[in-house]
Amino acid sequence: MFVSYILSKIRSYYLYRTTVRELAQLSDRDLADLGIARYDIARVARKATFA
Repeated sequence: MFVSYILSKIRSYYLYRTTVRELAQLSDRDLADLGIARYDIARVARKATFA
């Protein structure tokens, strides 16, 4: 049970980092089309991953 909890947290963090990396590679125009400011990337990734 403890191991599965740790693994789920690791997977969530990996998904968070992947989301941040992919959003960071987008241009400011692409981010604006999505309604995301560059400074909001971490918040959006956190909300998408951990919510």
